[in-house]
Amino acid sequence: MPSYTATAGQQTFRYTSLAAVLAAATPARSGDELAGLAAETEAHRVAARFVLADLPLVEFLNEALIPYETDEVTRLIIDSHDKAAFAPLASMTVGDLRDWLLSDAADARALARVAKGLTPEMVAAVSKLMRNQDLIAVARKCEVITRFRNTIGGAGRLSTRLQPNHPADDLRGIAVAILDGLLQGAGDAVIGINPASDNIANCTDILKALDQLRLDFDMPVQSCVLTHVTSTIRIIEAGGPVDLPFQSIAGTQDANTGFGVDLAVLREANEAARSLKRGTVGDNVMYFETGQGAPLSAGAHHGVDQQTLEVRAYGVARAFDPLLVNTVVGFIGPEYLYDGKQVIRAGLEDHFCGKLLGLPMGVDVCYTNHVEADQDDMDTLMTLLAASGVNFVICVPGSDDVMLSYQSLAFEDASYLRRTFGLRPAPEFEAWLDRMKLAQAGGPRALPDLSGIAQRMGLSA
Repeated sequence: MPSYTATAGQQTFRYTSLAAVLAAATPARSGDELAGLAAETEAHRVAARFVLADLPLVEFLNEALIPYETDEVTRLIIDSHDKAAFAPLASMTVGDLRDWLLSDAADARALARVAKGLTPEMVAAVSKLMRNQDLIAVARKCEVITRFRNTIGGAGRLSTRLQPNHPADDLRGIAVAILDGLLQGAGDAVIGINPASDNIANCTDILKALDQLRLDFDMPVQSCVLTHVTSTIRIIEAGGPVDLPFQSIAGTQDANTGFGVDLAVLREANEAARSLKRGTVGDNVMYFETGQGAPLSAGAHHGVDQQTLEVRAYGVARAFDPLLVNTVVGFIGPEYLYDGKQVIRAGLEDHFCGKLLGLPMGVDVCYTNHVEADQDDMDTLMTLLAASGVNFVICVPGSDDVMLSYQSLAFEDASYLRRTFGLRPAPEFEAWLDRMKLAQAGGPRALPDLSGIAQRMGLSA
């Protein structure tokens, strides 16, 4: 195993592995400190960045962070590496890659051409050499478009996941939240519900209600009940109306085992959903969720820092051409991201790394109530993400998820982002909003026949 040395502040530091360099180079965060991987001093961190800046990219193809023989995520990353796409970058160091990404030569087309030549470890490494403004500038140039019943990710567009969770899965309560979101133009990424109960019959009932709502109003949207992927496969086999299989994923085989999945079952879900051919404008069917710290919380981090492992999870997602991928950036708690500063940095890193790998990245701009953060931090992060060209954000009524008990964005926040940055919904959804007289600029909208629509949704007028 190679070792690496560098000098900073008149001190020489030695790193015993590539994983140790990556961990020490990471901006400070509580999860790496908890794992005993973080830099001990700022000089230690700077020296690790010196090592990374001079490190050839090919080193990441020769030195696996987690052994190829024992980890199927490593095998996926190595075996699917596109050598032709990598060729223009093959002589670069990590520092060279940073400089190229920030240059005018790295426009949207050039970034798309090299995406499959970049491994998650290369992308994680270069992100550690970048300031926040660098992460924003490069992510903004990446354009990743996916399609199912509408087109998500085009230039000048911002989509939203409408998240109408209910603590008792009451369909009328869910309908109220959906109506609230639709009135403010939310829902074009997905109408996605975290069910209170994973009971298959319950999930099927919710899916049927969502599908009937879509059909009643001829909405160009997709729905998802975020139950375990194996339950979704069973629902598909029973004839349930599944648009998107969902699954939380992580960057190591062991962590994915903790989630009850492996690559084979993800392939099975992908193939099952595609076989239904329910998409009208495209066949991207998978929806993945990630978040820094998941492998550490599962005792499956293998001595690798949490941000690098998060990017390896994107390597898993990329293999399935998903419609949506989002990081729930502040959801996992202060043991992994301690405060608003760490959450904001992680949100920008996750979005940048996913986009650079060619993924349709969204972000749940969120925090749990025991994190040292508040809604002003979320305002800052969502504004920076909109400047970065994020594909979608997640919104709940009043920014308070009453089922999962955490703070996210409200529908009004998405309206603020669209007005401030001149962003528009997915084109098919935008046309539907116009047909429904919901497309007026600014503020809550008025439906032409609100009481009639409420009654059709099973609500009191």
